[in-house]
Amino acid sequence: MHLSGLQIAGTFFILLSLSFSPPLLVAASPTLSGCSLFPDDNIWNTPISTLPVAAGSDEFIATMGSGTGLHADFGSGTWEGAPIGIPITVVDGSQTPVPVTFDYDDESDPGPYPIPADAAIEGGPQGDGDRHVLVLNRDSCILYELFDAWPRQDGSWHAGSGARFDLGSHDLRPEGWTSADAAGLPIVPGLVRYEELAAGHVKHAIRFTADQTRKAHVWPARHDASSLTDSSYPPMGQRFRLKAAVDISGFSPLIRVLLQAMKTYGLILADNGSDWYLSGVPDERWDNDLLRELKNLKGSDFEAVDVSALMEDPDSGKVKRSAAPSPGKALPQFHLLLGDD
Repeated sequence: MHLSGLQIAGTFFILLSLSFSPPLLVAASPTLSGCSLFPDDNIWNTPISTLPVAAGSDEFIATMGSGTGLHADFGSGTWEGAPIGIPITVVDGSQTPVPVTFDYDDESDPGPYPIPADAAIEGGPQGDGDRHVLVLNRDSCILYELFDAWPRQDGSWHAGSGARFDLGSHDLRPEGWTSADAAGLPIVPGLVRYEELAAGHVKHAIRFTADQTRKAHVWPARHDASSLTDSSYPPMGQRFRLKAAVDISGFSPLIRVLLQAMKTYGLILADNGSDWYLSGVPDERWDNDLLRELKNLKGSDFEAVDVSALMEDPDSGKVKRSAAPSPGKALPQFHLLLGDD
C-alpha cells in the first residue's frame, strides 16, 4: 500500500504524540468555589523554580532542622476529637454580616463579617489552638479570616485578629499589620486541598510553619512575630523550594503532585509553629498513611529562594512579568495518572 506525503506526515505526527507528552504550561490561578485565589500573576501563583538561592539559605535550613522531616498538618478523621487541618467555610451573598471584635483591633479589618454561627473552627468548637476561621463569600470572592475566633451567643464573634482579602486584587495588608497569620498573609491561598492533588496539579505556593523565626519579614509578608535578631533564623514570608535534584519518582502518585508543586511554586513561611509543618484542609478523602510519606523528605532537601526580582511594588503581590514565567511558557514536564502505579 502506498501512502501519500500527507498521510506519512500525519502518521509521523501521531507516533510523536504517542511518544512525547506536551510540556506543562504555567496554569491560570487556582480556584475555590468559582473564585480565583488571586490573579495568575500574583506572587502566590508564580513559579519560582528558576530563581536564585537566597543568601543565608543553609543557615535557615539548619535552624529549622536540616534532618527534620516534613509533616502534613492535615488529613482525614480526627486528632484529639477535632478534624485535622484548617477548614474553610463557603457562604454566598445572602449570608448576614455580623459584628466582630478584636484583641488587636488596630491591625484588624473592622467588621461586620459574613460569618455563620456554625462556621468551622480549626481544632473544633472547643479547640485551644490557633482557632482559625476562614470564610469565603463565593459571590463577591472576598475572603474573611480570623485568628483565635470565638462565637458569642448573640451571633457575633470575638477574635484575636482578622483580615479581609479581595481575591481579585493584588493589594497587601498595610505594612506592619498582622492578619490571621503572623506574616500578615492570607491563609486560604496556601492551603493544600485534596481536590488539587486529585486533579494532578497544585498551582500555588504552600503555607508552612517554623518553630523559630526572625524579627523580620520579606515581601510579600507584612508582619513578624519574634524577638530573635540572629540572621540565621528565617524571616516571615521567606520562600523555599524543594531542590530540583531531589528524586520524587519513588513517592506515591498523589504525593508526587504535591512534591512537584514544592519544586515549581515552593513554600511560604507564614506562621510560627512546628518546623516543616505543611498546612492543608481536612478532608475524609485523605489517606493519612500516604501523607506520612512526606517524612521521607528532610529540611536538607530544601533551599531558600530570593524572590525580590519578582517584586513590582512592595505594597502589591503582583509580580513583574519580565522576571517570571508567563502563562504559556513551558516548565519541566510532570505526569500524574492516579492509576499508573
